[in-house]
Amino acid sequence: MAESVVLEHAAQADTDFLMYTGNFCGYCTAAKRLLKGKSLSVKEYNFDQHSGLRQAVVAATGHRTVPVIFDLRDGNVTFIGGFDETNAYLK
Repeated sequence: MAESVVLEHAAQADTDFLMYTGNFCGYCTAAKRLLKGKSLSVKEYNFDQHSGLRQAVVAATGHRTVPVIFDLRDGNVTFIGGFDETNAYLK
Protein backbone atom coordinates (compact mmCIF):
# COMPACT_ATOMS: atom_id res chain seq x y z
CA MET A 1 0.00 0.00 0.00
CA ALA A 2 2.66 2.52 1.02
CA GLU A 3 4.77 2.05 -2.09
CA SER A 4 1.70 2.28 -4.29
CA VAL A 5 1.07 5.86 -3.07
CA VAL A 6 4.57 6.92 -4.11
CA LEU A 7 4.30 5.10 -7.44
CA GLU A 8 0.92 6.71 -8.14
CA HIS A 9 2.28 10.19 -7.39
CA ALA A 10 5.31 9.49 -9.58
CA ALA A 11 3.11 8.33 -12.47
CA GLN A 12 1.04 11.51 -12.25
CA ALA A 13 4.00 13.87 -11.77
CA ASP A 14 5.24 14.40 -15.35
CA THR A 15 8.33 16.06 -13.84
CA ASP A 16 12.01 15.29 -13.31
CA PHE A 17 11.67 14.89 -9.54
CA LEU A 18 9.02 14.08 -6.93
CA MET A 19 9.41 15.70 -3.52
CA TYR A 20 7.53 15.35 -0.24
CA THR A 21 7.84 18.39 2.02
CA GLY A 22 6.61 19.92 5.24
CA ASN A 23 5.74 23.44 6.37
CA PHE A 24 8.54 25.63 7.70
CA CYS A 25 11.24 23.31 6.35
CA GLY A 26 14.48 25.06 5.41
CA TYR A 27 15.88 21.94 3.77
CA CYS A 28 12.74 21.68 1.61
CA THR A 29 13.24 25.27 0.46
CA ALA A 30 16.91 24.57 -0.25
CA ALA A 31 16.04 21.43 -2.24
CA LYS A 32 13.50 23.32 -4.36
CA ARG A 33 16.09 26.04 -4.98
CA LEU A 34 18.71 23.42 -5.91
CA LEU A 35 16.44 21.71 -8.44
CA LYS A 36 15.25 25.00 -9.92
CA GLY A 37 18.86 26.19 -10.23
CA LYS A 38 19.63 23.11 -12.31
CA SER A 39 16.50 23.67 -14.45
CA LEU A 40 14.91 20.46 -13.16
CA SER A 41 11.16 20.25 -12.68
CA VAL A 42 9.61 18.99 -9.45
CA LYS A 43 6.17 17.92 -8.25
CA GLU A 44 5.69 18.66 -4.56
CA TYR A 45 3.36 17.07 -2.02
CA ASN A 46 3.24 18.76 1.39
CA PHE A 47 2.70 16.33 4.28
CA ASP A 48 0.91 19.05 6.26
CA GLN A 49 -1.77 19.27 3.57
CA HIS A 50 -2.34 15.52 3.05
CA SER A 51 -3.47 13.54 6.09
CA GLY A 52 -1.77 10.15 6.42
CA LEU A 53 0.67 10.75 3.58
CA ARG A 54 3.74 11.04 5.83
CA GLN A 55 3.11 7.58 7.31
CA ALA A 56 2.79 6.02 3.85
CA VAL A 57 6.00 7.61 2.58
CA VAL A 58 7.94 6.67 5.73
CA ALA A 59 6.67 3.09 5.39
CA ALA A 60 7.78 3.00 1.74
CA THR A 61 11.22 4.58 2.24
CA GLY A 62 12.21 4.41 5.90
CA HIS A 63 13.10 8.10 5.56
CA ARG A 64 11.58 9.99 8.50
CA THR A 65 12.58 13.59 7.78
CA VAL A 66 11.66 16.05 5.03
CA PRO A 67 12.26 16.52 2.23
CA VAL A 68 11.87 13.05 0.72
CA ILE A 69 13.05 13.18 -2.89
CA PHE A 70 12.75 10.80 -5.85
CA ASP A 71 14.39 11.04 -9.29
CA LEU A 72 11.89 10.24 -12.05
CA ARG A 73 14.06 11.13 -15.06
CA ASP A 74 14.97 7.69 -16.38
CA GLY A 75 11.44 6.32 -16.29
CA ASN A 76 12.07 4.66 -12.93
CA VAL A 77 11.21 5.92 -9.47
CA THR A 78 14.59 6.26 -7.75
CA PHE A 79 14.59 7.19 -4.05
CA ILE A 80 17.42 9.63 -3.31
CA GLY A 81 16.81 10.78 0.27
CA GLY A 82 16.77 14.30 1.66
CA PHE A 83 18.47 17.54 0.72
CA ASP A 84 22.06 16.47 1.52
CA GLU A 85 21.73 13.25 -0.49
CA THR A 86 20.14 15.09 -3.41
CA ASN A 87 22.83 17.77 -3.39
CA ALA A 88 25.53 15.08 -3.57
CA TYR A 89 23.53 13.07 -6.14
CA LEU A 90 23.32 16.00 -8.54
CA LYS A 91 27.02 16.96 -8.43
